[in-house]
Amino acid sequence: MQAQRGVMLESLIWILLMGFFVGQIARRLKAPALIGMVLAGIVLGPQVGDVISPDLLGAATSLRTIAVMVILMKAGLGLDREKLAQQGSVALRLGFLPAACEAITIAFATMWLFQFDFATGLLLGCVIGAESPAVIVPGMLRLKSLGWGVEKGIPDAILTGSALSDVLLLSVFSLLLAFLSQTTAMGLTLPGGLTLSPVQLLPLQILCQIGLGIVLGWLTARMLVSLLAKQNWTQNAVQDALVTAGFALLLVVLAEDFPIFSGYLAVMATGFFLIELDAPLARRLRGGFDSLWVIAEIILFVLLGASIQLTVLGNVLLVGLLVLVIGTLVGRSLGWYLSTIGSNWNWQERLFLLPANSAKATVQAAIGAIPLAQGIKGGETILALSALSILVTAPLGAWAIPTFAPKLLERGDVDPTKVTVARRIVLLAAVDASPLAVQVLTKAAELARRSDGEVVVLHVIRVENPQEIEQLRNQARQFLADIRHRFITTSGSVPEEIVKTAQAYGVAEIIMGKRGHRPLEDVLVGSVSQAVLETSPLPVLVVEANANALTTR
Repeated sequence: MQAQRGVMLESLIWILLMGFFVGQIARRLKAPALIGMVLAGIVLGPQVGDVISPDLLGAATSLRTIAVMVILMKAGLGLDREKLAQQGSVALRLGFLPAACEAITIAFATMWLFQFDFATGLLLGCVIGAESPAVIVPGMLRLKSLGWGVEKGIPDAILTGSALSDVLLLSVFSLLLAFLSQTTAMGLTLPGGLTLSPVQLLPLQILCQIGLGIVLGWLTARMLVSLLAKQNWTQNAVQDALVTAGFALLLVVLAEDFPIFSGYLAVMATGFFLIELDAPLARRLRGGFDSLWVIAEIILFVLLGASIQLTVLGNVLLVGLLVLVIGTLVGRSLGWYLSTIGSNWNWQERLFLLPANSAKATVQAAIGAIPLAQGIKGGETILALSALSILVTAPLGAWAIPTFAPKLLERGDVDPTKVTVARRIVLLAAVDASPLAVQVLTKAAELARRSDGEVVVLHVIRVENPQEIEQLRNQARQFLADIRHRFITTSGSVPEEIVKTAQAYGVAEIIMGKRGHRPLEDVLVGSVSQAVLETSPLPVLVVEANANALTTR
């Protein structure tokens, strides 16, 4: 047992370290990090290196479920109600028409290419047509943080439509699986003796899963607000995220045991309602789930790569690519067109749906092998095409979303209350040889610690004095010991050099001192701070001597 635990721990170390570093190599090569993570999974998996223990691979489904829960909560916490209401009908149609059209198109294509019957072809269509939240959600949240398409709510519509489409396809998949495996599917007998077949019950089942998922998301959000914001059961943002993740995962597990509601949709709805019920709590949770996603992303995509069955691709590679092309360019494109009729989207924004809404990954990895395991005729082909769809569309989608968004979408103002706007915070501390330098460095250190920022310490030389410069350098080293910083000197007009250096280093704020209203010898120092306040396009925080008062512009 101890040896078994050691092998699992070793496998987890390989996953985290190799997944991270290969992902960063891909990022440095201007490719999405998930491409490197998937490749790391293929190398570590049983198809190539066989490094990951069978026990950990056996737990891969559960680990992927946790990771998808994290990303769906991030999606819910990033939705904008106003933009969603603006594009509500488009989002609803995106949830049903592209997936349905793609699934039906693939069904007919496989009847021609593989001699499948329609039911088996539609089963494959449901597997291939499902969209990947693991690729689409991070991509859309990234676009929202940069402002692409936000004015028309395009990322919000795609996020919502993606969640709804998976509800539809998974429901149809379950029905077809029961039919093809010849298991008994119970109908519903109504008063008066009228019996509804499983096919007739399908619309009711889908509506029930969506409706109950939204209701349970609302109830969970209210419970979390009560526990975390009103009753204060937690003491920090980490505990907030931990409790919320526990409740979200419970929704997913309950949905598997009682498939009358969509667990994933419930998780996403929970995040959405948290914004509406308590925006400050939602902001704290957004940061917490951003941190959770750092680990969850690596585990998700490495295990995804490890689950890809490379050995089954050989016989269906070319014809499988043809099926994917037909499904996307014929079926899904028709669905996109029908979904955006009557909307305010222009043709470029409609074209953006091709890279933004086509990625396959998590659903295919989860259900692609089920038909083969249940003895469905053509199950091996379904598994092979599932693996092929992941290998082709997941990396392509992850690359295409950030590549084509600037070319096809308009850029608007970012709403920081809905997404985490990640940027490197750099502060500039302008110091001279006066005792006030200590107060400026102390305030700069305080602000940098709050924002995990960096500090540029600037000294503008007016009279050459090496001892004075070395003293300032030592003070900066002392007060900024735990903060990334650099000490630079320059010469020239003091106000001009401060503003010019701040712009050159892309700082967020300038921090400088003012000795107050003193006689002649201090007039120069006071005039420097006043000149910077009047000319700087950046915020300026002035630390005054003695009283320690702050002036911000």
